Amino acid sequence: MKNRVFYIFALVTTILSLLAQWRDPPVIREHLESKTYDLRMRLREQLRPSPRRNDIVIVALDEKSLEEYGRWPWSRTLTARLVQVVSAGHPGVIGIDIFFSEPESPAADAALASAVKAAGNVVLPVAFSDVAMGTAPTSSEQNDLLWDAAFMEVKSVAGIPWKQWAIQGARPLPPRAEIARAAAALGHVSSHPDMDGVMRWEILALKHGDDAYPSLALQVARLARGLRQEDLGLYGGSNIRFGERFIPTDLSNRVLINYFGAEGSFPYISAADLLSGRVKAGVLAGKIVLIGTSALATYDQKVSPFSADMPGVEKNATVVENILAGKFMSKSPGIIELGVILVTAVLLALLLPRLSARNGVITGFSLMGAYLVASEITCLEGVWLSLIYPMANMAVILTAQTVNKLLFEEKQSRRIRAMFSSYVTERLVNEMIRNPEMAQLGGQKREVTVLFSDVISFTTYSENHQPEEVVAILNEYLGAMTDIVMKWEGILDKFIGDAIVVFWGAPMKQDDHAERGVRCALEMQERLDQLRCKWEAEGKAPLSSGIGLNSGEAIVGNIGAEGKKMDYTVIGDHVNLGARVEGLTRRYGARILMTEYTLEKLRPAIAAGQFNGVSILGQERVIVKGKDTPVGIYALAQLDSGAPTVVVECDLEKVVRLTEK
Repeated sequence: MKNRVFYIFALVTTILSLLAQWRDPPVIREHLESKTYDLRMRLREQLRPSPRRNDIVIVALDEKSLEEYGRWPWSRTLTARLVQVVSAGHPGVIGIDIFFSEPESPAADAALASAVKAAGNVVLPVAFSDVAMGTAPTSSEQNDLLWDAAFMEVKSVAGIPWKQWAIQGARPLPPRAEIARAAAALGHVSSHPDMDGVMRWEILALKHGDDAYPSLALQVARLARGLRQEDLGLYGGSNIRFGERFIPTDLSNRVLINYFGAEGSFPYISAADLLSGRVKAGVLAGKIVLIGTSALATYDQKVSPFSADMPGVEKNATVVENILAGKFMSKSPGIIELGVILVTAVLLALLLPRLSARNGVITGFSLMGAYLVASEITCLEGVWLSLIYPMANMAVILTAQTVNKLLFEEKQSRRIRAMFSSYVTERLVNEMIRNPEMAQLGGQKREVTVLFSDVISFTTYSENHQPEEVVAILNEYLGAMTDIVMKWEGILDKFIGDAIVVFWGAPMKQDDHAERGVRCALEMQERLDQLRCKWEAEGKAPLSSGIGLNSGEAIVGNIGAEGKKMDYTVIGDHVNLGARVEGLTRRYGARILMTEYTLEKLRPAIAAGQFNGVSILGQERVIVKGKDTPVGIYALAQLDSGAPTVVVECDLEKVVRLTEK
């Protein structure tokens, strides 16, 4: 079975793809698959740009701010002024993405603490050092500061060992005590980029010791909704309760950030413009305000699927928007991809062996294209479908079958070339290689015209001449006749001593097979006349031949002992009749005879004036040995090329039964 290796290969690669999709190794997911996700996100924004929220505003410490108010880091007295100005605009909540863990001076720290307390709605960041497992010792003061920021409700979900998967933080760095106590809430700002450095996930809950802490963005969103700290709940590795609704998370309590594009997707106001009064604080009324740095010198740039230069504060603004809108992206759990791998593998395994290489490639790429479109549609709807494993499996199976077909067709081409190169012209061989179905190895019934040619009295000739002379003149004769057969694109079936067997109409269909046979016979006799003149001039005894033609259905195929000796030949009653007609050339003294069946194939061309320069003279209607049905026999002769063909019919009443072969 020629496709057995392909089926085994397809089975193996499908099993490997299913296992890889099931295990989903991070090295593939975060280095390859994530890149395809980024491309789909960018395409999504081209196809259907995300709506922007105008109620989230970023107050940026940008290059203009550093130029006007001094290099980074700013004094906390200046930061306190900025908080006061922002608070005067009566925003709904203020999130500050700037660390205040180190002391500056009692006066500066007190000024910032006073501004934060007066605002009453400020969320401050807590930094953690991320580790895989475990935490570092912490002071009692730090624990006291973090106590009110932890989730008050933490539950485990049956069957989810979330503590094994939770991202844990060590050595917390909260703001200075007086500043932290003045804040309305604290939230962690720990980030965990993928292996390629891109920030695709937000850690909504970070585990530290026996507690878990919400992120800065989650706390900002909570205050924006007017929720209390106890309105947040952690269902480890499954969900986070946000008031009356739930935010689905992965096993590590992360969510997939739904970015809107490159940096600048939210309204930005320069801190310098607010401090100088060029922008009035009233524009912040009721808004969610996030204060953070965007200047390159502050080193708070993140890599997102859209940009390598996104300010960290805008990442937090995006997460806040995702929480409030309830529109995070979600990673497919893999069930859909497993189904796609299995179904497409079965489809390709069933279809590809039955299709040509070209149609197989079209089918394979169509399936891959359909899955690409489906993955983009799901991305538009907020779902990340894996591409690598389903697409790779389809590509590998398609490549395997295409290579298999090419190797098989190359082998088949060599076999066809070897089989037919001695029978037919190079053009016919190339045509059969391009269309191998024309050269089926099994027998098939086809309408053909057969030509039998035999040297007259060759036995006597052989007895009267030396073997070397016989072989030389026979080779010259057969070579000349073969050239003519090839010219008329006949299939040179065989040489039987001095006899030649030719047929037309298979393996490549030839609608004019009868005309080709007649023209070939006439040219063979014309060429023999030229050879006769040459031989006589050389003092050699010339040869003469008789040719018989017949048309009709015959069995055409590769016949013989498989694996030992096979010949592409024709068999059947009409073939036998052609051989009998050739033998009758001696009886009627004609050089070429054909049957009424061949004449019937010529009549349309004769009537249309497309077959000229031939004399067709009816001889008799004969019943050859072994047959009961009479058949008309016609002698052929060459006329001038432009002369109309002359047809003289046989006497229908005159029937002769022949007893000789």
